[in-house]
Amino acid sequence: METVELNERQKKSRRGRNIALGIVLGALVVAFYLITLVKIGNMGQ
Repeated sequence: METVELNERQKKSRRGRNIALGIVLGALVVAFYLITLVKIGNMGQ
């Protein structure tokens, strides 16, 4: 099975895309967590 060798520009591009995806996913997790806290906090009222 052959593997494709990426050049430096492609590696850098892929790394940047992966970092951006990680940041977006992390932001979504934080947003869902905060929304959940707010909803639970308002249940007692």
